[in-house]
Amino acid sequence: MDSVRWDDRPRLRRPVLIAAFEGWNDAGDGATMAARWLAATWEARAFATVDPEEFYDFSTTRPRVRLTDGITRRLEWPDGELQAASPLGSVHDVVFLHAAEPQLKWRTYAATVVGVAQSLGVELAITLGGLGAEVPHTRPVRVTGTAANPELVERLGLQRSMYEGPTGIVGVLHDALGKAGIPSASLWANVPHYISGTPSPKAALALVQRTAKLLGVRLAVQDLVVASAAYESQVTEVVADDDDISAYVRRLELGSDDEDPAIDWPPGDGLADEVERFLRDQSPD
Repeated sequence: MDSVRWDDRPRLRRPVLIAAFEGWNDAGDGATMAARWLAATWEARAFATVDPEEFYDFSTTRPRVRLTDGITRRLEWPDGELQAASPLGSVHDVVFLHAAEPQLKWRTYAATVVGVAQSLGVELAITLGGLGAEVPHTRPVRVTGTAANPELVERLGLQRSMYEGPTGIVGVLHDALGKAGIPSASLWANVPHYISGTPSPKAALALVQRTAKLLGVRLAVQDLVVASAAYESQVTEVVADDDDISAYVRRLELGSDDEDPAIDWPPGDGLADEVERFLRDQSPD
């Protein structure tokens, strides 16, 4: 873990890792928006960064120059930021990893993240993602949950991923977590592909709500609800100006209304209870 620069070594209660990466895995910025909203709401504190030197092509993911006080120039590198929080009402502390998807040495990067998780005693890792899909912006956001552990799949009503093809850092990280014996799940918000480049607070809201349910905590999400309503209204206004896109969205709406929910989630607090039972069963004690 030479690439990790520690400012502090937090002592955490049964931590859960929540990771979100900008880029290929983040349609509509839903994943990173959700993770940063949760971190801000729970007043997460930074404790370490992942040095970007080994993992990024700086001609692609460029450092930025900032001015402080309008005078002093400060260079900001694309560090992976690690934060810790203690959500009110949860038996778990949360470790956040916010980063851009690296371009280089993915196996080394994943091993670095796994090393951090092991050193902190992480019991469960959750990655957040956004997936461009043939869904309409006017319907509730579908969240698909996947996991490799068969027991976790069954208990949480998740799916075993049947995807074959190119993957991103999320797929590589889950593979490394599984080999290290750390249970992990992935939550993906389906974002309309025709606006997947537009930040979607609606996708962020869906991921925030599913993550909170997993952890068994309650959150006031009114600001995301308001932002989601404004987002939907603005997109609808733009779509209405194009007859072809309007017809396409209507077809998507008809198809969406005929489909079953992506996940049969346990009701109410049952999801958090199932998480706790799963983690207790995994404990060597």
